[in-house]
Amino acid sequence: MDQKPKFPVFPMHFRGLLLLAGIYTVCWSAFYKWYGTELLQWLSMGEEMGKIPPYAFFGLFGIVVGLVIFVSAFYPVSWVWLILAGITGKIILAIWFTLGFASELGWNKRSIFHLVFNELAWLIPLILIFLRSLQVKNYLNEVDSKK
Repeated sequence: MDQKPKFPVFPMHFRGLLLLAGIYTVCWSAFYKWYGTELLQWLSMGEEMGKIPPYAFFGLFGIVVGLVIFVSAFYPVSWVWLILAGITGKIILAIWFTLGFASELGWNKRSIFHLVFNELAWLIPLILIFLRSLQVKNYLNEVDSKK
């Protein structure tokens, strides 16, 4: 008996999460790009910063990462590698913030909030969405190869 495996469903709310994660990343990165000095002063909670990190490059990279995540929502099963690129970009942003900004800003509630909720927390749904889209893509390839 040839039992067909159960079809993995890619729910629509996963697309919505990709769109939301992309726009959220673009918006925060735009703050860095265009209001970097003021944002860094706010994140440092008024403490003196030695040197100001290159916030414009950080913001520009974040905008690109956000657009990649946003675009991946249109065809998440076909463009599964864009989701992986977005995950990689979020990890790079988290490392960049930790190594490049946290030492100047100091570890306070605002900088920890930014790192956890704007970079790291998004990794959980993005990884789950990537795994589901990869599962659907592999299933479709398997069914197509049996024809």
